[in-house]
Amino acid sequence: METTLKNKKLTKFENFAMYFFIYSFLGWFFETLYAIYELGEYTNRGFLFGPLCPIYGYAALMLIMFLGKYKKNSFKLFLYSAIIFSAFEYIVSFGLEGLFRSHWWDYSNEFFNLNGRVSVFFTVVWGVAALLFLNHFHPYIKKFLRKRTFKKIPILIQKISIYLLITVYTVDSIASMLIESSIL
Repeated sequence: METTLKNKKLTKFENFAMYFFIYSFLGWFFETLYAIYELGEYTNRGFLFGPLCPIYGYAALMLIMFLGKYKKNSFKLFLYSAIIFSAFEYIVSFGLEGLFRSHWWDYSNEFFNLNGRVSVFFTVVWGVAALLFLNHFHPYIKKFLRKRTFKKIPILIQKISIYLLITVYTVDSIASMLIESSIL
C-alpha cells in the first residue's frame, strides 16, 4: 500500500481545496493585519470562528479555474477580473446582509460606490490583484508547494490534512451561520 500511495498525487479537487485554504487563510491574515493597522487592535475579520476569509479562497479558485486562460492578455484579465469580482463582492455583501442583517464591509465613504457594497477604487484593485495573483503570486505558491510540501510530506498525510480541513471548515461554517442567524 505504501508503494501505491507514494506514487500517487493529489487529485484536482484536493489541489483546489488546498489552494482554497491557503488563500482563505492569507486573506484572513492580511485583513487582520490591515484591521490592526487601521483600528489599533485585533478584530476577527472573517465570518468564521477560524482564521479563514472564504471570499478570498473562492476568488482565488475563480481566478485559477476560469480566468487563468487570460494570463497572457493583461487587458482582458484586468477587465474581466474587475467586473467579475466587483459583481461577486456585491452579491456576497447583499447575501450576507440579507441572511444575517450585518455588514462585513462598507464602502459608503469611497468615491463612486454602489450602495456601499462596491466602489470604483476596489474595482481597480480587483483587476490589479488578479494580474499580480495569476502572473506572480500563484505561480510562486504552486512552485513552492511542488518543491517543498509535496516532496517532504507523504501523500497520505497531505490527503488526510486536506479532508480534515474540509471537515473543520464545514463545521465552522455551519456553526458560524447558526450563531450569526441567532439560532444558537
